[in-house]
Amino acid sequence: MRNFVKFLVSTALTLCAESAQSQTAYAPDVAADISHLSFVRDSIAVLPESLSDSVVPEVAAPLVADTLHVTPEMIREIRENTSLEEFKREVETVVFVPKGQWIAGLSVSYTQSNQNNYQFFILENLSGDTYSFKISPSVCYMFKDDMGGGIKFAYQRSLAKLESADIVLGEGTDYGADYVYSLAHNYYATMFFRNYFSIGRSKRFGFFNEVQCQLGGGQSKFTKGVGEDASGAYETNFSLNVGIVPGLCLFLNNYSAIEVNVGVLGFSYTATKTLNDRIYVAHRKSKMANFKINLFSITFGVAFYL
Repeated sequence: MRNFVKFLVSTALTLCAESAQSQTAYAPDVAADISHLSFVRDSIAVLPESLSDSVVPEVAAPLVADTLHVTPEMIREIRENTSLEEFKREVETVVFVPKGQWIAGLSVSYTQSNQNNYQFFILENLSGDTYSFKISPSVCYMFKDDMGGGIKFAYQRSLAKLESADIVLGEGTDYGADYVYSLAHNYYATMFFRNYFSIGRSKRFGFFNEVQCQLGGGQSKFTKGVGEDASGAYETNFSLNVGIVPGLCLFLNNYSAIEVNVGVLGFSYTATKTLNDRIYVAHRKSKMANFKINLFSITFGVAFYL
């Protein structure tokens, strides 16, 4: 019986010693952190008094001297005193637009087209004039290095005069429209937040990302025909747009730059009220979410950094 107890106690002490040595070998940093703590080396195992002197005196003595005890209090102290180092990507950047700078910008677009008996596939006898004009001033203040906020205003006017147009689908199947007139005015106010970042250490080329919230409204009128056959409609509209607009900035000198931006992601809502022939009233609402690059929304502009 004594030999069996002696065998069990010696086996348990041996396993405890190997476990402590393996923990020290695989966690050198933890062992270094707890080296200043007090370790209990004299209480590896509590044996009965009847066995402590006669059963395993020669086995317990060397194991007690070489065994390391890690108590819950030690682990708790290590966790409280150990701090994680902040991870840094070490991306090389420079300040592209400093804090306190004012930015004034202006964007202008104009298109015009004239057609006289123009033919294209199923379109025949197309005659008319169209033009579109838009101007958008903006101002921005940099409240932090490479971060700023501002406001934009925009006015857009478009006109279309169609004297004649025929759509020919086949022999005996054609549709025509004569004397069509359309005029529209729209106004927009936009609040935006812009973040700049340079390309490497370059202070001439850089990108920016802009978050916009736009409110707009306008009116338009549409007429068709002449004389007694004339009919028309008058519309008023309200629009809300929220989107992300990335862009590229190229400095020409210290005070002026060329900017190019394109709409990528956004949500738009439009509500329209229509009055036909001053009698019939109609309402129309539309919602759209855009998650792709819109090449028709590319805008070129000039900005002045004051």
